[in-house]
This record gives sequence, structure tokens and C-alpha cells, in this order.
Amino acid sequence: MNFSSVRAHLRTKTRIAMLMFTAAVAGHAGAFSLDDVQAQARDLAAQPYAAPVSNLPDVFSRMQFADYQKIQPRRDQFEWNNLETPFKLAFYHQGMQFNTPVKINELVEGDAVQEIRYDPVRFDFGDLHFDRAATSSLGWAGFRVLYPINQAGKNDEIMSVLGASYFRVIGKDQIYGLSSRGLAMDTGLPIAEEFPRFREYWIRRPQPQDRSLTIYALLDSPRATGAYELTLTPGADTLLDVKARVFLRGQPAKLGIAPLTSMFLFGPSQPSAVPNYRPAIHDSNGLAIHAGNGEWIWRPLNNPSMVALSSYQTTNPKGFGLLQRGHEFSRFEDLKDRYDLRPSAWIEPQNDWGSGRVELVEIPTADETNDNIVAYWVPDQLPAPGQAMPFDYRMHWTMAEPDLLDGQTAWVRQTFRTLGERYQANLIRQNDGSLAMLVDFEGPGLAQVADSALSAQVSANGNVEIIGTELQRNPAIKGWRLTLRVRVKDATQVGELRAALAANGQVLSETWSYQLPPKPVPVATQTRDQYVNRFKKVGE
Repeated sequence: MNFSSVRAHLRTKTRIAMLMFTAAVAGHAGAFSLDDVQAQARDLAAQPYAAPVSNLPDVFSRMQFADYQKIQPRRDQFEWNNLETPFKLAFYHQGMQFNTPVKINELVEGDAVQEIRYDPVRFDFGDLHFDRAATSSLGWAGFRVLYPINQAGKNDEIMSVLGASYFRVIGKDQIYGLSSRGLAMDTGLPIAEEFPRFREYWIRRPQPQDRSLTIYALLDSPRATGAYELTLTPGADTLLDVKARVFLRGQPAKLGIAPLTSMFLFGPSQPSAVPNYRPAIHDSNGLAIHAGNGEWIWRPLNNPSMVALSSYQTTNPKGFGLLQRGHEFSRFEDLKDRYDLRPSAWIEPQNDWGSGRVELVEIPTADETNDNIVAYWVPDQLPAPGQAMPFDYRMHWTMAEPDLLDGQTAWVRQTFRTLGERYQANLIRQNDGSLAMLVDFEGPGLAQVADSALSAQVSANGNVEIIGTELQRNPAIKGWRLTLRVRVKDATQVGELRAALAANGQVLSETWSYQLPPKPVPVATQTRDQYVNRFKKVGE
């Protein structure tokens, strides 16, 4: 796992009570289910929060990343090596920021609960030198799921759960990119963000015929608890079916459901400010939304100069996700990090989520080691403490992004941002002081639309002046290119643009929803109102 992967993962009534629960579950005759974890989450929410306590000795807590990376699981010690199942488990060792253990149990025959206890023999410590007694009271920092997804008989890591909060998944021929977590709390606000953590897992031992793996998890934080059922199904697109039951201890300023975390440094929609042979560096390049009213929305990502929040109100969303559109190697030209092989993650609700909003948080970053993009669902109404909030959803980890659409709607292939220009009488192009946005649309039906029938529906907020539009065929992609020349009236304020293609009164494409981030006001001249407004949602 590379540095960015680890960074992406960063973020008790008493142990006796936990052990009593486990013993009780082991002894009952019924099958272990989400209900068992939900009962524990409900009880936990009624008790004061007990923060986990670090058990790391200095030799592990002071460990640098390069040394931590030397601690690798031994292949001959994978869990289920001796079973006729394609699934295997390996574990993460504690160290650095991963300073509190998580409990990992196995559900064996008859649904008896059997704790998988820490054992240093499961790890290869490389050339690290330390007193082996330092491992005597340690535990797991997380786990990995392995499955022969690319080649028969070869164990490929397809799911990583590290630091008890973040997890990531890949499908066939993919490498790790963006990640997810259980909940987001107060993300993007000028207050401390809370990071709920999974404190205990129950993993069902797979049978030889099983092609899915079931994981139960208990989540805990100062203001929320949760019970989760995760069903992992490997494939060309690996699926993760999630059933979440969330309980509040207190009222958060904002609760984010099904949060996704990614990285966007630069790309054609926001070119690098310094010369770089790579055309783009990002794990995702846009937020896609399928709103409850059927509208498809595409919001290209930014690396802003200050924290930006965008909000899309809808009822019962049909889906949303952070996507990596375009997997041609030529889009990235990076042989080391292979951004072209990083998947998208699409959230598909499986029950009614009610009214709320999909929210996007963009955070400034100077390099690709920081995950600076977050997207999640925010419900309008939160229940009273002790009342369960049920959220069921399917996560698609995919590189076949067009397949997520309905087969009818055209999509935005790429967005380019450049200086505006016009042809002079001598046919030489000259910058005219404007900004130009070029949006390429492709998809079903566009190639057959008559030039005279197709039009672009374009709008902007009051801070953007549209000084020119042009719609022309793009034969290279059998689609169309929309060019917008615009001027921003106040560079310290947000500029917003929207566009879609239509013919004969029918919208044929998703809505391109673009934001021109504001330039920062020098801190010395900022008023209090200007500072507060930095954190307001777009449209407020």
C-alpha cells in the first residue's frame, strides 16, 4: 500500500461488557445477524462515550512510515489457508497513528463467535529491531480480504480496512484509489470533524461454494453508534452491499451517510499551475448524481484555494458517486501510480432515504498524498437519540462508468478549462481576456441528432457573464463539443455554470454543473462575514 493509501485510512461501555456480549452471542441457538449488532449499537448509544486508549509501546508509536511498511503479513499465515474457499484474510499490525486495536471475530459453524487473537507470528517484520516483548499486548489495526480476482490460484487483495474507520475496495484489473467509511460528521465545517470508528468486526467463515463474504461491524464515536452488515462480492465490478443502522448519542452539526473520500490535484478542468508531464493527477474527477426526480448531474472536481462546499438538494436519491471518468493511459501518463486503473465508487440506495442533499467538500491540497475530496448524503431530519436510522445501499467499485447511466442519457466525457480566444481577420487566434470552458458530450443518440435540432441549455449565476457559446459536432468521439466563453465579475466570489443538451424539447444529456472557485481574499483584509461565508453551501 502506498503513502496516499495509508493517509486515506487515517482518519467502551468497558471491554468486559464487550466480552460478555460476545459470549452471549456464542451461546445462543439463533443465527448471528445484523440484529445482534444493532442491539449492541443501541445499548452503546445509551451509554457515555468511552474513548479508546492507545496500547502502543514507544517503539511502535514513534515508527516512521518507511518502517511501518516493512511489517507485512506472512502468506503462510493467512486466515483460512487450510479451508476450501477462495477467500483469505490477512491483518494489519498496529503502529504509527494506528494506536488502538480493533477486535476481529470469526463466525464459525453454528454461528459461534470465535475471536481471532493477535499473534506476531502472522507478520514478517523485515529488518526491524525491537524487543519482542513489546508485542505482548498488541492487537490488530485492521484486516485485508484476498480473492483470486485476476488469476486463478493467485491471492489478490480486494478490500482493505485500516485504522478502524476507512476502507477501500477494488475489482478486476483495478488498483486502490478512493476510499469510503461508515459515517462523516461535521465534515467541511469550521469546527473539528469527528471520525467514527469501527471498534469490532464479525466475519462469517465462507463455505467452499460462497462467492460473497459477509462482515458485520460495530461503529462508535462521541455522538453516534452504528451497526453495519457488509456483503462483499468480487467481480469485474466488485460490489459491497451495505446495511447501516445508525443511532445518535448527540446532535451533530452535520451527519454524512455513505461518505466517499478521494483526491483531485489537477486535470484538464483545472490544469497544473506548474509544468508537469502528467496531464492529470487524481483518483476521481467528478461527482455524479442521479437525483430523485430523474435528473443526471455531473460536477467536475476542483482543487480550490480554500475549503468549498457544494450542495444538491433531492428526495430519495437514486444514486451518487465520485467517478474516475476516462481510463486511457494517455490521460495520466503516470507509470508509477497508474491513476488510469483506479476505480470509481457509485452509491445506489436500496431503501427510501427521504429528503436531504448530496454534499461535496473540496479542500485545498498541494500534492497527491492528501485526500481532499469528500462526498456524502445529508438527511434533512435526524431522529431522537436511541431511534435507528436505516440506510441500505449498494456500492459499485467500477471502471465501466457509462454502464451506471440508464442507457439513454449522454454524459460529459471531459471538461477543459482554458483562456478564451477568437479568430482574427488574419485567421490567427488571439486571447480575448475571457475564460473558456469546453465540454465534450458523448453517448447514445447524439450521433443521429440533426444539427438543426440540437441545442444547449446554458445558465450561470449572477457572478458569471456568458459572452459567447458554440455547439459543434465532435466526430472524434461521435459526440458534441460545447464551448462557453465567460467572464467572472468578482474573482473572490463563486462562479457557477450549468449546461445540458436538448432536442425537440427533450433533454438528452446529464446536466454539467461547474463551479469556478473563488480566489482567496488576503487574510489581513478579510471581514468576519467574508470568513463565515467561506463555509456556506453553494446556493445559500
